Amino acid sequence: MAAASLWRAVTGASPTPSEYSNIEFWSTPERTGWLTKQGEYIKTWRRRWFVLKQGKLFWFKESNITRYSVPRGVVPVATCLTVKGAEDVLHKQFAFELSTREDTMYFIADSEKEKEDWINSIGRSIVQHSMSVTDNEIVDYDNDDSNMGK
Repeated sequence: MAAASLWRAVTGASPTPSEYSNIEFWSTPERTGWLTKQGEYIKTWRRRWFVLKQGKLFWFKESNITRYSVPRGVVPVATCLTVKGAEDVLHKQFAFELSTREDTMYFIADSEKEKEDWINSIGRSIVQHSMSVTDNEIVDYDNDDSNMGK
């Protein structure tokens, strides 16, 4: 992860507009819904609103997304190698994982159908966008590391 991205993740800063400019994530997304996501640095589980649009998976604290909403994080799905069920890894029902060369992110859906729908949607997006990789990092600002070392 780039130093700037790590700094933003540690300080809780929001993604920079360049990481999602030209994507109207609030308008006609490919898929939206609540998922529980495991933090990248502090392995707590947080419920977040996810939006899949134009090869990017965004997450937010709230579901009422507008053009003024600021994502808590974004994953360029073109950098992802696999998306698959992860119940056996996490020992949690409706779990799935999204993996890049460097990292694996874990999610829990609300039902088996939601899990399968997300896996299928993200999988399609990986295939559609894998030939146009422009950004090779996951940016996660959802972690509150202010309590580290305490």
